[in-house]
Amino acid sequence: MRSNYSAFQSPQFRVLSDSQVREIHAAACHILEYTGVVVHHEEAVEMLKKAGGYVSGGNRVRIPAGLVEWAIRQAPSRTVLYNRDGEPAMWCEGYNVYFGVGSDCPYLLDHNTGERRPFATQDVANGMTLCDFLPHIDFVMSMGIISDVPKEVTYQHEFAVMIKNTKKPMVITAADGECLNDIIDMAAAVVGGRQALSSRPLFCLYDEPSSPLQHSFTAIEKLFIMAENNLPVNYSPGAMAGATCPVTMAGAIAQAAAEILSGLVIHQLRKPGAPFVFGAGMSPIDMSSTQPTYSAPEAILAQAGLCDLAHHYNLPTWGFGGCSSSKVADQQASIEAATYNLMSAMMGCNIVHDVAYLEFGKTNSFEMLVINNEIIGQVKRIMGGITVDREHLALDAIHRVGPGGHFLGDEHTFKHFRENWQPKLTDRRTYEAWAEDGKKTMGDRAKEYVNFILENHRPQALPESVVCELDGILASVEKRYAQRG
Repeated sequence: MRSNYSAFQSPQFRVLSDSQVREIHAAACHILEYTGVVVHHEEAVEMLKKAGGYVSGGNRVRIPAGLVEWAIRQAPSRTVLYNRDGEPAMWCEGYNVYFGVGSDCPYLLDHNTGERRPFATQDVANGMTLCDFLPHIDFVMSMGIISDVPKEVTYQHEFAVMIKNTKKPMVITAADGECLNDIIDMAAAVVGGRQALSSRPLFCLYDEPSSPLQHSFTAIEKLFIMAENNLPVNYSPGAMAGATCPVTMAGAIAQAAAEILSGLVIHQLRKPGAPFVFGAGMSPIDMSSTQPTYSAPEAILAQAGLCDLAHHYNLPTWGFGGCSSSKVADQQASIEAATYNLMSAMMGCNIVHDVAYLEFGKTNSFEMLVINNEIIGQVKRIMGGITVDREHLALDAIHRVGPGGHFLGDEHTFKHFRENWQPKLTDRRTYEAWAEDGKKTMGDRAKEYVNFILENHRPQALPESVVCELDGILASVEKRYAQRG
């Protein structure tokens, strides 16, 4: 099915009116024309200058609105991500919504011991096994930073573990252009070459500018590589409102839009028509702790505003969901995750990442992952809406049962009752039945479910020849860094 919700009238949420969208877009263009951005990449500065940008101080570039409008028109309105078998799995356009985990947490909250500890390679493999099994996790990221390999090759090892342990599409991170090319080589080895990868991309890259209003050499280098290979990239500011962007939501959205749009201009100048995803993460700073308030109402509203802009531009969208500032998978985590998941779906965010993040993105939790799978299942059912046709209006069944009857034995009930959402972890039994079974909490059941999946699910293996090729690339990468000392 091409869209998660295309057969239904889905509930939708907008935070900005059409006039407010136009006003924020005008503000973003004003920022780019009047304030400008600093670009730490000589080739990109020269490209912008030739295209009509105004350069001062060597690398401060003011970008005219006409160039921004041109770049928006060049970028495709849809990005499709494929699974490892070359099948289309995510149509990132319109109000289609897909949920996945995040990347690069330094810590894992061990579901068996409760210990908060560094991620190991096996932890990432276990995380991918869980994601591969869970039906409502649509794509994967690495979840954690592997701590038991040389830090220079962390991202390459993470990708290798991901591609070996799940068929699902991916969002990747990379340290720099060289690292990104290594990962592209590994993905190409799986699908049959770079051309095949470009035509059916397995992944989108997460890349980001440096707020406020700067583009690092590394960020631009990765933009160039993705454009040249016709692979999708998300160029997402990670600003803290009140610290690296304005504390007011309108100002934060306008600055973020300026940063994203200036990245889009550079990206499209490199290769017009290359796929680009629009989005950002802007959590307001908590002034008492100086931490980003990861699931604050303002963060959700700012994301909704950016989605409204992206829909206006007709670009695929990026955002957050299923994450929390809580330190453990507790009631706070469930409340924040559920709210974020539902709102991200209703705002039509195409790629919703960071599911199972805790502690402002420092810690990941397998228990939180399976709880989120349960929440997302409910959200998807809500987004499925109500089907209104002759069969679902049930006029024949109502006539058969008649006044005073019941529908338990009617064929219409038997035919349709499974259309209702069926829980996996949610307990709907009586108190007596629940107590007899040990009075298990949602956390207890989540821990048991994690262990059940890890003990029983085996992701489809890659062919041995492909595994050997991947391992050979990794060995070459490690040798290259070792020679550099």
